[in-house]
Formats: sequence, structure tokens, C-alpha cells
Amino acid sequence: MSSALIFDHVRTPRGRGKPDGALHEVTPVRLASTVLQALRERSALDTRRVDDVIFGIVSPVGEQGQVLPRLAALDAGYDQSVAGVQINRFCGSGLEACHMGAAKLIAGQADFVVCGGVESMSRVPILSDGGAWAADPRIALRAHFIPQGISADLIATRWGYGRERLDAFAVGSHQRAARAWAEGRFDASVAPVHDLVGEVLLARDETVRPDCRIEDLAALRPAFERAGREAGFDAIAMRRYPDVAQVQHRHHAGNSSGIVDGACAVLLGTAEAGRAAGLRPRARIVSWAEIGSEPTLMLTAPSFAAQKALARARMTARDIDLWEINEAFAAVALRFTEAMDLDPAAVNVNGGSIAMGHPLGATGAILIGTALDELERSGRSTALVTLCVGAGMGVATVIERL
Repeated sequence: MSSALIFDHVRTPRGRGKPDGALHEVTPVRLASTVLQALRERSALDTRRVDDVIFGIVSPVGEQGQVLPRLAALDAGYDQSVAGVQINRFCGSGLEACHMGAAKLIAGQADFVVCGGVESMSRVPILSDGGAWAADPRIALRAHFIPQGISADLIATRWGYGRERLDAFAVGSHQRAARAWAEGRFDASVAPVHDLVGEVLLARDETVRPDCRIEDLAALRPAFERAGREAGFDAIAMRRYPDVAQVQHRHHAGNSSGIVDGACAVLLGTAEAGRAAGLRPRARIVSWAEIGSEPTLMLTAPSFAAQKALARARMTARDIDLWEINEAFAAVALRFTEAMDLDPAAVNVNGGSIAMGHPLGATGAILIGTALDELERSGRSTALVTLCVGAGMGVATVIERL
């Protein structure tokens, strides 16, 4: 049985997901083709060897529809024999794309697969694709639907995470990301995005704030309080969790993941294909897992997915050197760290989505690359990557540096 090996990865910088963001003028297909082209050039890859391009896209409509990965591969100069497909597992889509690629390799049904994701949130806003989860009353009632921000506030309420602690975590995310950029830790893996005449539009993550302070965040108003109380979502949460007397709204734009544009591509392949192409593998995918959990609390599934992935690898948390948990909201990362009994110093050591943003379909693949680079930089061996996912799901992946 073949192994799923990681040969290389590249991402774009993340641009603020608003009309005045640096990447707003760049279409999603161009973001995707930017990383695909960079990956091809970095590896001197003969793309006739690539069997498929699998990308996560969370809002696969409009400019992000029509099997964008296939079109992006053609735009990036890949051979016409390379297929493409896009998938959606909400925020876990980029990591799930890597799982699908790894499964093809292990099953002996592919030699090389490029996996990753793209999301242009300034051009295709979140929830553009609609869906039954919130819109169909029967489904919403059965799932006890509440928006994710209120789920994050529910977690903060149930586990006692006060506003100051959430804001302190957010400040730490910015400080770690700023340090990583200052020390050049991302330089080798970020491909600048250019405009149509070749001028650089963005070369660094746009939303990192090295000077972020708790005092600044304290001035921000809770983002989900009005929806919780006036639209009735707090009442739904409290019916589902009667131990909660009142939902305390403590999340805001400063301690939640940033809305950004970005893309990422990861080159996976078998050992045999790597040798034939003259490429050296950097890591291997040891195991992975997906899981469902209670859909109202929704965002606690990463610890369950992590335990499932560790069990499949016959490992425990003590066997993992580095952890990457998507910072969808500060409470999510805090709860994961506590549930897994982790040293916070080993979690998101180079910052996370609160500082750098969360391009929904791409983030999971970005975290794979971030973990791999840090393993190599620090000389450590193993990492676990995980994300919370809408409707109460979680995904997790264990990788080992070679």
C-alpha cells in the first residue's frame, strides 16, 4: 500500500476580504492559478504526472463555480490531461481536499495530486450559496440552528472564558504572526499576487496588526448580541443547554477569524512517483479523521476529530510536537487546548486566523503547510492540524516530517 507524501506547498498572502482589500480585483480563478503555477515552477513539476487538482471552496457559486480547479489548472499552464474537482465541507474544505487526495494515493489510484483551496470572500461573500441549514425551517428546527458566532459565545459562556481572556488570546495571535513574518518564517511558502501587468498587489498577509492591544479590543462591541437576543437565537441555545441562564456575548471582530481572500496548493504524491520525478518528500500524512458533534454547540468537534485521528495512528497527544487549530473564534482554540490538555506554547506558534484571516476553502491546506514549515524550522517531528466545521463537524490530520 502506498503512502501519501507531502512534497511541497505554497499559498498566497491573505488580503482583507472587503472591496478595498488588496486582492479584491483578483478573481478566484486567478488566485487559484497563482498558487498552482508557483507550485509547478518551484518543483519543476511535469504536470503530465499530476492526476487531479482537488480544491475546497465553501461558496462554490458565481465566480467560484463551474469546477474552478480544472479551469485554474489550465490557466496555470498544467497539461490538459490534469483533471479538477471542488469540494465543500465548510471551513474544513481545504483539509478535506488533502484527505481525498491522500486516499487516492494510498489506494493506488493516483501518482500525484494537488490539493488545496481558494476563497475570494470580497467577491463571493460567505453564505452566497444559501442552503437548507438556516433557510429551511424544518431543518433549522431539527438541528437547533444558531449562527456560529453565537455558538462561540455559548462555548465562552459554558466554559467561563471572559472577554479579557478571549481578547488576550487574540492579541497573542497577532503577536505570534507578526514575529513569524519579521523572522521570515513564511517567506519561502508565500507566492506574491500580481496584477494583470505584473505589479505586486500583495506579498504579505494584510490583516496582521503587530501593535494590537487588549485596550483596543476592549472598545469593540460584541458582534452577535443583537442577533442572539432580538432574533431569538439565544433562546434556542438555552433550550438546548438549560444549564445556561443567559448567553454572554463576548466575541467580536477582533477576537474572531478575519474575512480574507486567499488560496493554497499542496503537492501530494507517492514515494514511487516522487523518485521518478526527482522530488524529495518533506512529510507524510499519517492519519486523518472527520467527525460530527452536537450542531448547536457546533464548534467543539476539533478535539473529537483529533482524538479519532490519533487513535487511527495509534498515537496519543503526547506524541504530537506541534498543533494547528483554526482560530475561527478565540473560544474555539481555548476550548481545544483545554480539552486536549495541551501546552499553549505548542499551539499555533506562528499565529492563526484571528491575525491572518480565514479564507474558508483554503485554510485547512494552509495549516498543513504552516505546520510542516514549523516542523522543519524547529527540528521537530509531528504535528496535528484541525478545524471546527459548520453544523457541528470537525476534521483533523496528523503529519510526520521526513
